[in-house]
Amino acid sequence: MAERIAIVSDHAAYAMKAELAEHLRGQGYDVLDLGTASTDSVDYPDYGYRIARAIADGEVERGIALCGSGIGISIAINRHPHCRCALVSDGLSARLAREHNDANVLALGARLIGIETARDCIAQFLATPFAGGRHQRRIDKLTNPDFAKEPA
Repeated sequence: MAERIAIVSDHAAYAMKAELAEHLRGQGYDVLDLGTASTDSVDYPDYGYRIARAIADGEVERGIALCGSGIGISIAINRHPHCRCALVSDGLSARLAREHNDANVLALGARLIGIETARDCIAQFLATPFAGGRHQRRIDKLTNPDFAKEPA
C-alpha cells in the first residue's frame, strides 16, 4: 500500500503544489490534496491548520506545505502540538529535519525556490528516517514542552 502524503498551499504556491502533487503521484504516493484549488487569494493559516488536523487525526503521517515564503504556513502548522514542521530550502536541511528533528511536515517557499530544489527537498524528506537515540529526548520536549523548567 502506498504511503499517503498530505499537501497544501495558499494561492501563491498553488502552481508549485499542483506540480509537486502530480510528481508524487507519479512516484506511487497516495496524495491527499487539502487545497487550495486555485490562485484566488486565501489565508495560509486556514490551509496550515488543515494539514495539522490531518496529521493529528492520523489521516497521514507526513505532509508538505507551501506558501509564498513558507514562513507563514510553517508557523500556522507548528501551532499544533502533533506537528513538527520544518521550513527548508535545500535537500540537506530537509534530510536533517527528518533525521534529527523527526519533522512530519515539510514547508517550502514557492517564491524562493525552484521546482527542482523543491523536488530534491521532498525526496530527502521522504527517504530519511528519524535517527532516534539522543534526538528522541529533544523530540519529547517539543511534544510536551515545560516552559517553567530551566535548561539543564
